[in-house]
Amino acid sequence: MKKVYFLQTCDTCRRILKEVNLDGFEKQEIKANPVTVSQLEEMYSFTKSYEALFNKRAKKYKAMGLKGESISEQDYRQFILDEYTFLKRPVFIVENEIFVGNSKKEVERLKDKIA
Repeated sequence: MKKVYFLQTCDTCRRILKEVNLDGFEKQEIKANPVTVSQLEEMYSFTKSYEALFNKRAKKYKAMGLKGESISEQDYRQFILDEYTFLKRPVFIVENEIFVGNSKKEVERLKDKIA
């Protein structure tokens, strides 16, 4: 399976999508088509952590005063389900691996995998 979750209005997502060969990828824009419980559970099965899937750079993270708060795994899960901006993006699933976020290291790992 090849799938990518992204946000169309995110410049970084758009840049990474242009850099990567998307042949054969199912694409899901998460604002128009939010992540479902089963999709989030699938991502979790790879990471074993909702926090690893959570975007701490989201504007709402600061606006809601979450920085410095003690947040449980179940809270991270619910935040991601409730608000698309809390999913760290883009998320690529390639066969049996997941690539979360836009760090240089993660994008390079992704490129190596699909090259």
